[in-house]
Amino acid sequence: MNRLLAFGLLAALAAVSVPALAQGAVHEEFRWLTFVVFGAIIALTMYVTFLAAKRVKSAADFYTAGGGVSGLQNGWAIAGDYLSAASFLGIAGLISLYGYDGFMYSVGWLVAYITVLLVIAEPCRNIGKYTLADILAYRNNPKATRIVGAISVITVSTFYLTAQMVGGGVLVKTLIGIDYEISVVVVGILMLGYVLFGGMVATTWVQIIKAILLVIASILLVMFVWTPYGFSLPAFLQAVVGDAKVQAQVAALLGDAARNMTPEQLGQRFLEPGLYFKAPIDQISLGMALVFGTAGLPHILMRFFTVPTAKEARKSVIWAMAIIGGFYVLTLFLGMGAAIDVGPAQIRAIDPGGNMAAPLLAQYVGGGADSMLGNLFLAFVAAVAFATIVAVVAGLVLAAASAMAHDLYVGVIRSGHVTAMEQVRAARIATVFVGAVAIVIGILAKGQNVAHLVALAFAVASSANFPCVLLTLYWKRCNTGGIVLGMIVGTLAAILLVLVSPNMTYPLAAKAAQEKIVATQTANLERLQGELAAAGEPAAQEKAQAAIAAAEKVKALAEARIREIGDARTSLMGLEKPLFELRNPGLVSIPLGFLAVVLGSLLYRDRRSEEMWGELYVRQNTGILAAKASAH
Repeated sequence: MNRLLAFGLLAALAAVSVPALAQGAVHEEFRWLTFVVFGAIIALTMYVTFLAAKRVKSAADFYTAGGGVSGLQNGWAIAGDYLSAASFLGIAGLISLYGYDGFMYSVGWLVAYITVLLVIAEPCRNIGKYTLADILAYRNNPKATRIVGAISVITVSTFYLTAQMVGGGVLVKTLIGIDYEISVVVVGILMLGYVLFGGMVATTWVQIIKAILLVIASILLVMFVWTPYGFSLPAFLQAVVGDAKVQAQVAALLGDAARNMTPEQLGQRFLEPGLYFKAPIDQISLGMALVFGTAGLPHILMRFFTVPTAKEARKSVIWAMAIIGGFYVLTLFLGMGAAIDVGPAQIRAIDPGGNMAAPLLAQYVGGGADSMLGNLFLAFVAAVAFATIVAVVAGLVLAAASAMAHDLYVGVIRSGHVTAMEQVRAARIATVFVGAVAIVIGILAKGQNVAHLVALAFAVASSANFPCVLLTLYWKRCNTGGIVLGMIVGTLAAILLVLVSPNMTYPLAAKAAQEKIVATQTANLERLQGELAAAGEPAAQEKAQAAIAAAEKVKALAEARIREIGDARTSLMGLEKPLFELRNPGLVSIPLGFLAVVLGSLLYRDRRSEEMWGELYVRQNTGILAAKASAH
């Protein structure tokens, strides 16, 4: 039956992929290459799911792979869970458009695992449960904390899920021309196949395979990018500074400030902070959300319940830090390589957010858009990015389904009085429900700017989940009142502040910014035309022509954006400008979350929380009886 299901899903994928082809980044004559590579990777992951399904016989197998994942395997799986499309496509794209500032995202994500290693991984493993709410319910009122914990998990997972589903749909549509709606359905079908039948076992191995492929693809790309410069970092950075396309991008970003700068100064500015983050406090707030939010992401916390011992939990974090750290160093060269080889203007022409930088770089280093090797390399990178999205979505769906089935149904509605088969059945029903909702939301979000949803996910995780988990583990006075109030205040504060922040689209400001770009590029084109007329050497003429072409593309994109905005004046919240100036609310919402937990705990008396402190303290530090607890 499982074998038939796997092949049925592949057949469904092929059936829905063929009819709705439009023009994508891959030329039609090479499109078959993309389908072959996509099909091979999908077939591999489906075969893994088929094998994993044989091992899923209990709730522990479904939720935590029976605690049988080694530290090395879990480290790769954590990397696979964490290196989402935002990491691979988004970070490389940000670096290709904004230089140094784009790399700051990766630094925040890497440092986050130091927090996870020092304060979260081992205690969570030693509590010996399945979900985030299990940690909170251990010493507090089980029903109350399970309800608020499950709601928070579902909220964070939904925000993150929507961004990933939209990213998957846009990726496939942009690259090979399949309709957006069909792309989202394909992502949903594959994700459901992994989780529904393979549970955490299949999800873990899919994430491992995806992470290995992602690292291999990135290393190959960086080798191709560095080869012309003899693998010399100074020579590579000098090429970035002297590139006309990079200089034109910086001039467009700086506007009037670029008028009196030389081309070399413009190129050097690409390697300095301030092109994306205008205020240092904004970067501090983002860093706080990334560092503390990672320790509160439900699909990351679940990974520490899959290892057999606390030692393996620590080992898994160390492996994850090494893999993620090495990968993020590679993204620096991927982004800058895309900036000089493809060009920011060309990257924006395919996708305004820059998310196609890495796939377009793969196409370029392979020989260009007209070569088979270039399109094969693009297909490989695109397929890996697609697998990345599906694997991360699978982890998020598993986290949300676990919250619904294990925390709400088993823990709250049935008060734990269920058989093993009923638990697994509930988990699979919840998986189908969450998967269906994810597909519907992904389709409804077509054309929407979902970048703020990632900020929302990390904001809620850092402002609600992290304060509650940290204080229930390490503060004796923490109790049910603090957990409930902390979850509510942290979640609401994070959501409300993001909705009135610059993350939302403000038509008047967006239109003014694009008009400024048009004016700047008009003046830039006049200057470049003069340089072209004065250029005597063929090399100088070629350089000036490249700069003119880049400036014309930037200007055309800005004019198209102005037409798209039209007469709109207000954001989704009815505001003409942000009420809260920080892009990420962490600097405000995280302290509010901690304050709410402290005040709620001091104002509420809970004898159970006090009496269970001793047992929790011993278990989180020693792991005594953890195996027994994990089996309930």
